[in-house]
Amino acid sequence: MNINIIKQLMFGCLCALLLAACSTTDIETLQSPDGALTLTTGIKGGKPYYTLARGTEVLINPSNLGFTLNDGPLNDNFKLKETHHSTFDETWAQPWGEEVEVRNHYNELTLNLEEQDGLKRRLSIVFRLFNDGLGFRYIFPEQENLKDFIIMNEETEYAFPQDSRAWSIPTNGTKYYEAIYTSSPLSQKDTISTPVTLEVNDSLYMVLHEANLTDYASLNLTQKKGGATATLRAALTPWSTGEKVFATAPFVTPWRTIIVAKKPGDLLLSRLMLNLNEPCKLEDTSWIEPGRYIGIWWGMHMETYTWAQGPKHGATTANTMRYIDFAAKHGFNGVLVEGWNFGWDGDWTQNGDNFNFTRPYPNYDLKKLADYARQKGVRLIAHNETGGAATNYEQQLDSAFSLYRSLGINSIKTGYVNPMLDHKELQHSQYGVRHYRKVIETAARYGIMVDNHEPAMPSGLQRTYPNLMTQEGLRGQEYNAWSPDGGNSPSHTCILPFTRGLAGPMDFTPGIFNFKNPVFPNTHPQTTLAKQLALSVVLFSPLQMAADMIENYENQPAFSFITSCPTIWAETVVPNAQIGDYVTIARKDRNSENWFIGSITNAEARTLSLPLTFLDKEASYKATIYEDGPGADYKTNPYPIKISEQEVTANSILTLQLASGGGTAIRIEKL
Repeated sequence: MNINIIKQLMFGCLCALLLAACSTTDIETLQSPDGALTLTTGIKGGKPYYTLARGTEVLINPSNLGFTLNDGPLNDNFKLKETHHSTFDETWAQPWGEEVEVRNHYNELTLNLEEQDGLKRRLSIVFRLFNDGLGFRYIFPEQENLKDFIIMNEETEYAFPQDSRAWSIPTNGTKYYEAIYTSSPLSQKDTISTPVTLEVNDSLYMVLHEANLTDYASLNLTQKKGGATATLRAALTPWSTGEKVFATAPFVTPWRTIIVAKKPGDLLLSRLMLNLNEPCKLEDTSWIEPGRYIGIWWGMHMETYTWAQGPKHGATTANTMRYIDFAAKHGFNGVLVEGWNFGWDGDWTQNGDNFNFTRPYPNYDLKKLADYARQKGVRLIAHNETGGAATNYEQQLDSAFSLYRSLGINSIKTGYVNPMLDHKELQHSQYGVRHYRKVIETAARYGIMVDNHEPAMPSGLQRTYPNLMTQEGLRGQEYNAWSPDGGNSPSHTCILPFTRGLAGPMDFTPGIFNFKNPVFPNTHPQTTLAKQLALSVVLFSPLQMAADMIENYENQPAFSFITSCPTIWAETVVPNAQIGDYVTIARKDRNSENWFIGSITNAEARTLSLPLTFLDKEASYKATIYEDGPGADYKTNPYPIKISEQEVTANSILTLQLASGGGTAIRIEKL
């Protein structure tokens, strides 16, 4: 019998079993454009549910949908009033990103539900099925019996037919999403933040997250007690008073997303989350300038400088001019300056209301420096630390951004070093989400790019507002300066691309060259120097800082990789990857025919094979290879680096020798 007929019969049996289990006639199905994924949804006992399958393989068992509102449940007693099917296929261009064009191709199914009695409230659920996964959201239509309402709980579930290995960070006890992603069976997880990455088997990987987080609470997931195998349910970040979301109909929720892939590397190529965000709202994006910058920053962590006023104050006019000169000499397009404005003296983490975003310290001539930077072809990046005082910041947004614009400053780095905004609300609550959006939208009106630290977890908003360049929301390089556990483990950056990196650009700040730490001698980057170079490619960020103090880059041949490496790309491929162990990423420059490659490993030294099949078939190239030198080891000898050149073609296969905690960075220039 033909194998396709067998598969069809097996799939028919699977559907029959699922339908029998649901015991309802209100059933709809939807297939992905390539026919590989199948969504089944409907009403079972008055409750809306969904399932997801890939071929004959069940990915999500029947899982309930709905809400608990302030006046009771909105997840039961429903009948299916009508359904709508549609399909959509477009290709849209990114002003910056990991490639130039993104295909947005999906089949859509909308369920319009109504309560069978009582208030007869209406709720719609929209499903979009892509070749690489599923997105679904709820719509509260305008209606007489549901106007202003409060969501107390979202009842979305994810019921898995098996207990898979999962990478995640805990929600409870974690500040700013700055934790190490750990793997364990999904059933052993407590409440966890998304993205959550699952390794179901050697040909099935899944990621749970959200897209288009707008006027809503951030998504967490928690175990459903009494659920079969591993069942997760939504756990929204609450207001201080316990409510999750205040809303007025008509109202739409963020998209719940499930990426499905056969290989770990395929996860990195999914653009499902971006496709579920709204198109760009900015009429003109020509002023948005990605690039690489340096900053008066690492010196504070090394206690060479201070943020506050005093004899070691880092943000002085003279020191900033020195950084501007270095940036101009080496082709950097920006200089970040932290600690330039009033508010840093005293306990600024508790007294954020003292921050003034237009008043520089006396030893920092803001206008002179902005003019000097412009003359040198460099821009200042203004740091706006708030200490969590969101209202104080909002009251100064227009005056600060107007000043920056008048001085030619078109980029800011925001910060919220306080888990509570205005001393009362969690950063990832609806309160925080509203604040972050206000900052981004206001910045867009003034032509200002944003690097947001201590953010809500990214959800693809950069498609709609591409001035939102990059965000932190991860355990970054700074932990290699003062973390009591000695710094980020070698596996940390081998996990990030498959977890936090799937939520959006990461401001990890790679590029440390001097691993000596005068403040905490046992804490330092747990990498080799070559791996620090490779991270510039592996960890995507359109605004990326070379993080070390500038004197540590002087007379360093390896520095030439950083100064030549772009931050936005025309194409991205992932030749090899294993979550937590190793990853190799190759990216083509947007503005040339050159390619840049980063390959990194965990604490295990390893040899990787790298076929260069992504190169043009008829061309020759010069490869400059920055690799771990003899004796390199992240623990005992991180500095040895070997730089070599060779001619390569698309038929070439490079052998990468990665030291323990090491890496390789490669620049491939078309001849």
